Amino acid sequence: MIKLSELQVKEVIAINSGERIGHISDLDIDPSRGKITAIIIYLREKKGLFGKAEEMIIYWEQIVTIGSDVILVKQIEEPILYEETKQ
Repeated sequence: MIKLSELQVKEVIAINSGERIGHISDLDIDPSRGKITAIIIYLREKKGLFGKAEEMIIYWEQIVTIGSDVILVKQIEEPILYEETKQ
């Protein structure tokens, strides 16, 4: 079993473009099934209000592999920002 703290040090990279997306800030978990449904990522270059990094959701199905130092994900066409899902 891997801990969230171990995932947070791994960089998330889009496999198609090689773009560095950022680092995991949190997980979205389905409490009824006890499964991770998505990872929430700090975006590397985007800063929101008060200089806080914006967050993006990557669904578990988009993860290709979790390596020793990186997490490879399928290309994200249109990022889903975490604030958009709260509404």
